Amino acid sequence: MDTRSEIMRIGDALLRERGYNAFSFADISRQLNIKNASVHYHFPTKTALGLAIIAGYGERFARLREELAGRPVMEKLEAFFNVYIAARKEDRICLVGALATDFYTVDGAIQEALNQMVQQVLGWLMGILEEGKRTGVFFFELPVRTKALLITTNMIAALQLTRVTGKRDFDEIKQTLINELIRKR
Repeated sequence: MDTRSEIMRIGDALLRERGYNAFSFADISRQLNIKNASVHYHFPTKTALGLAIIAGYGERFARLREELAGRPVMEKLEAFFNVYIAARKEDRICLVGALATDFYTVDGAIQEALNQMVQQVLGWLMGILEEGKRTGVFFFELPVRTKALLITTNMIAALQLTRVTGKRDFDEIKQTLINELIRKR
């Protein structure tokens, strides 16, 4: 991996472990055993690094959506949950949860990029929910956007809370959300 990619990887890990305001370029340079100037060469500001991390997630997310186009709705839903499962396995919170905590203290460009990412994720989940309801796989009464918000906020919170309460609770929350979708009333 090249230096720029390594800086992004470590910056992402620190952001999701500690939060945006709780790490510095010095933390990254220490882990890579390089000078701070080398980090600044690739990312002149912390905002530039944050935007690159968000953009990387956006690109991976777009590829995932594209790969799943035309697949069964349950497979799409599992892929949505797998994003959070992967974060849980790494004992990290999701990028949205990490940045939302520091939302009012980050640069406006990061706020806007995060907002776009959230809208992208919600839009994808809403599409999955609409398809599932239309095809008779999902059964729920709430408006689709409200249901998407509830599922997303549950998963974001589950990543944080189950750091304390344990993996079993995470799995139970995820399965309950799925059961609520597929259970006929």
